[in-house]
Amino acid sequence: MNRVTVFDQTMQKTYEWLHELSDELGWNDSQRAYVGLRATLHTLRDRLAVDEAADLGAQLPLLVRGIYFEGWDPSSTPVRVRHVEDFLRPIGDALFWEQRGEPERVARAVFALLARHLAAGEIDDVVGALPHEIRDLFPADVVARHTAVSVHPVH
Repeated sequence: MNRVTVFDQTMQKTYEWLHELSDELGWNDSQRAYVGLRATLHTLRDRLAVDEAADLGAQLPLLVRGIYFEGWDPSSTPVRVRHVEDFLRPIGDALFWEQRGEPERVARAVFALLARHLAAGEIDDVVGALPHEIRDLFPADVVARHTAVSVHPVH
């Protein structure tokens, strides 16, 4: 039977993302990285307006996009969350085996992964859609770039 190249490519890309995330977190477990990636992507997706969530999803590799959209009910989004603790709670629930502080570390690692692999404009749009406390989970250069754009808008 012939293999479908696009499936092979998306599997490879997904494993690259999981290994990169595992390395960043100091984990040696792709399953654990998958749970952290999935929980963070779902938490982020559910806090974005439908159009922004769809735009972000369109930027993801095919298999990661499937993980991202899995179980999504656009009619119940966006969930209004203003405080970082409320944002991190569902990630912590998914990472029930981890210690306190891990949800933030995982969210930061996933957001850094997204910032490295997705278009800067899309990341800026996502960051701009989030409250400041949650926005600060993204890498400092991304937050600074967004702040510079917000303070000095281009006309």
